[in-house]
Amino acid sequence: MSMTSNRRRFLSTSVALGTGYALAGSPLGFAQDALDAPAKSGEPDSADTAGFFAIGDTHYFANEKSTSELMESSILNCHGLIDTLNKLPGTLIPEQSGGGLVGSIRGVIHAGDIIDTGDKRGKIQESMQRREWDGYVADFGLTGTEGRLKYPVYEVHGNHDSPGGDGLAIDGLIERTKKRAVLSRSANGLHYSWDWGPVHCINLGIVVGQDRAIDQRRRYNPLDSLDFLIGDLQQHASDFTKPVLITHHVDVARYSKPCDGTDAANLGMEWNPCDVAAYYEAIRKYNVLAIMYGHTHVRNIQRWNGTPQKVDNGIPLLNIDNSSHFSGGNQAFFYLEVDSKEMRVREIATKDSWQTHYWTPSIWRFPVAKA
Repeated sequence: MSMTSNRRRFLSTSVALGTGYALAGSPLGFAQDALDAPAKSGEPDSADTAGFFAIGDTHYFANEKSTSELMESSILNCHGLIDTLNKLPGTLIPEQSGGGLVGSIRGVIHAGDIIDTGDKRGKIQESMQRREWDGYVADFGLTGTEGRLKYPVYEVHGNHDSPGGDGLAIDGLIERTKKRAVLSRSANGLHYSWDWGPVHCINLGIVVGQDRAIDQRRRYNPLDSLDFLIGDLQQHASDFTKPVLITHHVDVARYSKPCDGTDAANLGMEWNPCDVAAYYEAIRKYNVLAIMYGHTHVRNIQRWNGTPQKVDNGIPLLNIDNSSHFSGGNQAFFYLEVDSKEMRVREIATKDSWQTHYWTPSIWRFPVAKA
């Protein structure tokens, strides 16, 4: 989804209104148990603590007139993002964002739309896809040793990578996942899971689906991600207490509508509401610490109970802003820490394509124990 200026929101001095945020504190109306005397960033790392970054919508973009080159604005934003990620550990976090230091980093989760041209067809566009994909692989590497990025990266695909579940980016993702040390990998090679300390992480591609009871064409191919999710949870979170973090590309609340498998309107939706309903049913009994996604090019944090309404209780939804989109200087990503008591979420942002950066003056806290 392309970024436009009228979809930007404030970042520098205020926090979101109407969604229950508190400056340098816990989200108002969210569960407060297990939040007394929380650990600060920068305390000694252990096997029971996981610190990591969550990014999205990098949109590597090639020059249509010279497809062997990336656009300068894309290079500036993507390289600036990576350089910022690399230099953050050990640096101070402002008090208004919770204070402390950025701890050691386990890796980076990428919520999709890695490249920009994977949803387009034509010889020129295919050449652009190749340059964009090669740029991503060269910059991000895989394990933190091959590219510009100093950490392992775990990505999903978005609609700009491949809405239909085929093509260059999909083939590349499958090959990359073969090389990862993971706990589970889907039969098609696209969906996978791993553990970071106390957290079980699951990457599920563009959307989660499909509900086998609904025989209807989907706008975006879910590539059997629902079946993989159900099996993975049964295998790796069967006691219903292990914290689980799920990542896919498309935002979920907008499509949390009543399921009617015969409604022709479903064909135009990015996510079939019947698949959304099946997704919620599959995870609602588990200890889902959060669901992360990108796509909307705006930061949004709320809770989800299977409906489109904003609620005080439910699964936390962490919508990541675009992190290095070529079309402007405003970008952002999340820094997350999870220990035995809570998950802490902060946002780092820029207005000048990562030449400088600042911390959004807020911290969002979520208890690890299932309410």
